[in-house]
Amino acid sequence: MEEAIEQGIQPKKRVFLALILFSAVVTAIILYLVWKVTFLGLEEISSWLPAAFGIVVAAAILFFFLGELEIVLAILGMPLPKILYFWAWKAINFLFPFAVGLGRIFNVPRGKVEQSFVAVNNALVRQHRIKVPSNRLLILTPHCLQLDTCPRKITRNVENCRQCGGCCVGSLLALCHKYNMHFVVATGGTLARQLVAKARPKAIIAVACERDLTSGIQDVFPIPVIGIFNERPFGPCFNTRVDIGRVEEAIQLLAEGVPANGSNEKGA
Repeated sequence: MEEAIEQGIQPKKRVFLALILFSAVVTAIILYLVWKVTFLGLEEISSWLPAAFGIVVAAAILFFFLGELEIVLAILGMPLPKILYFWAWKAINFLFPFAVGLGRIFNVPRGKVEQSFVAVNNALVRQHRIKVPSNRLLILTPHCLQLDTCPRKITRNVENCRQCGGCCVGSLLALCHKYNMHFVVATGGTLARQLVAKARPKAIIAVACERDLTSGIQDVFPIPVIGIFNERPFGPCFNTRVDIGRVEEAIQLLAEGVPANGSNEKGA
């Protein structure tokens, strides 16, 4: 079930892991050089300032490398205390811009870095073994999943969908009814944040492109998110689709009381 969530686009976790490790090394070197350059000036102000600043620099370097280690251990399947997941996520969010920059230097496309970031995120969420009540689980999708010729306005009320089968929205709404969970469709990042704040979920299943998934996952932290890439047979942002089976598998992963066969315990 867990591997099926990442079918379709097959991002490699090692791309992002390698980039953030390199980013941590570069950041550590820069911090050390800053400490070294300022040593004499700090010593002139006070004899204890170089040591105090050195402790801060060492703590920052330790933060980056422990965060990387925790990510690797989680992906390898080792259980970690909740506080360490939070630590790992802080390190990821801080180092992500550096990873993108390094990817540009080494000719790694940003989209590939973002795909790898989402894969690492999904691995951390799975390993954390998060379970939430289904009514506190939110499916969040972009408006481009709706058929472009559909006259129904669903961005404020997805129940306006008539489930005609012309696009994936009806099937997602059926899942929402089946599992008694929330489902919202957003036209952009601002509306998505508003809808998340209104729903107040404990976990999110987000469907989007690489860029929107990456920014969305970072925006809603510390809410755990399983990211699923949309399919774009007609190009970006137009009549996109999603594998409904992968969405249901993500629901089974996160929702309390939902066995792997996809049926609620009450109905079993």
